[in-house]
Amino acid sequence: MSGATAANETIPVRVYGGPTTVIEYGGLRFVTDPTFDPPGEYPMPLPGDHKLVKTDPAPVSAADLGRVDAVLLSHDEHDDNLDNAGRAFLPEVPVVFTTVSGAGRLGGTALGLAFWQSAEIERPDGGTVTVTGLPARHGPVGCEPVSGHVVGFMLTADDLPSVYVSGDNASLEHVREIADKFAPVDTAILFLGGARMPFAFDGALLTLDSVQGAEAAKILGARRVVPAHFDSWAHFKEGGDEIEAAFGAVGLADRLDFAR
Repeated sequence: MSGATAANETIPVRVYGGPTTVIEYGGLRFVTDPTFDPPGEYPMPLPGDHKLVKTDPAPVSAADLGRVDAVLLSHDEHDDNLDNAGRAFLPEVPVVFTTVSGAGRLGGTALGLAFWQSAEIERPDGGTVTVTGLPARHGPVGCEPVSGHVVGFMLTADDLPSVYVSGDNASLEHVREIADKFAPVDTAILFLGGARMPFAFDGALLTLDSVQGAEAAKILGARRVVPAHFDSWAHFKEGGDEIEAAFGAVGLADRLDFAR
């Protein structure tokens, strides 16, 4: 494939509620943060009676997805990124890329990627896709003892445009580090929603909000932005309307692709 063709190719991405998307890349099918449970409550392992609340049913089941070659799991410790049905699905997948600590907890086919560490996965056509673990932080500086570690991902191949998956990242500083190595990015799947919890870090953001998402798109030079992680859970504070308004305010509305 020529460079011009690669630059103009649109990588198929479909969003299935919450942080769950399907990416078709180089003949391979990747799923991000699988969540397939019905609405319900999930107790949180913190002092006090705190729960995550899922408000909307998943539009698909794991079985509906068909063949899946790899999961890109930003972290395994929160039910809004890996729920019960998603966890049951993991053993069926040839490889689960996730945090180093998460791979230790999950075992099986899980492979931990440290920040900037890469792994290759073979394509059906005989080429390879490179999966690179990227910096992410699930809250303010120093949040890791409470919120745990997270990782983002970049998909690259010699003949394909790049795809960035932010994971549950709240740090524009990390986005700038990623841009220094990979910008311009063709497709950025940004986990938005402006997630906050009043009892956590004085209500500080746990993921990017809509305005920060638009700024991240500018920093990355992203040709297309696919928003995810902004619906189906009560702690997501901003939805599609806020995302459209924020991107429109800075002239980036044409970059948005809700990929439903």
